[in-house]
Amino acid sequence: MPTAVIDDIKTRYEVIGNGPPLLMYSPAGFDATLDKWTTQGVYARIKLLDHLPKKYTCIIFDRRETGQSGGRVEPITWAHYVAQGKGLLDHLNIKHAHLMGGCMGCCPVIAFGVIYTDAVLSMILYWPVGGAKYRISTHKRFEDHLAYVEQRGLAGVVSLVMQEGKPFNAEPKGGPWASVIKNDRAFADAYAKLDAEKYKKLVGEMCRTLFDRDTSPGAEPEDMLRSEIPALVIPGRDASHATSAARYLEECLPRAEYWDVLPDGQTEETAPARLLEFLDKAGDCPRARAP
Repeated sequence: MPTAVIDDIKTRYEVIGNGPPLLMYSPAGFDATLDKWTTQGVYARIKLLDHLPKKYTCIIFDRRETGQSGGRVEPITWAHYVAQGKGLLDHLNIKHAHLMGGCMGCCPVIAFGVIYTDAVLSMILYWPVGGAKYRISTHKRFEDHLAYVEQRGLAGVVSLVMQEGKPFNAEPKGGPWASVIKNDRAFADAYAKLDAEKYKKLVGEMCRTLFDRDTSPGAEPEDMLRSEIPALVIPGRDASHATSAARYLEECLPRAEYWDVLPDGQTEETAPARLLEFLDKAGDCPRARAP
């Protein structure tokens, strides 16, 4: 599978299908690997990659710090994830693309639309994360990691990850860089030698910056309210994907369409067809035809 080096970080990606480009930010929180589009929950059920590539060039990738992509210890913001996606489009010589995010992948899609407005033809936001329960549980995940660092140090984190091999969403103690530690021995060795106090401050800042609200994070409402990008919002309905988060995005994005169908009604028969209908319509608008 091909890789690209973006901002000195390796990105594993795959290009599937033919037609206008569709950059897809994977679901599954802190294990957002490209395979999740076919194996994770609702996405396994609706089988988007059996349908979308028939009309669109689907660009899927392991988000940085997940799967076979690399990473770097720094206070990551949504803009860092945007930079990875934009860098991948640049690597593929693509100037304009439709964007899709699943789960936590919706957050960088929203941010992408604010930072690189002219490059985005449309946005599909499938089961956006958000809600009070999601913020609380995510902060708890970071707290559990920092408590483990306090007890065992960064060398202890490396030892745990090497022993169990689990990503951050499966084992909070391993932290946001668990997948990189597991796959890159040089990174793991350097990670173990970091200053633990500076590291804890960095991780705390990262948590507060990424998950700073009980609505769907990713961009400020003032910026979204100025957006002219067509958007399709598909609601989830559980502790991590509160329906209120989807409604919030509908409220903030002036050109949003809200697919008012609960998860049980989102099937292989209904979901791909609704997404293709939206993409085809967005592709026909003057914005998509502009040079």
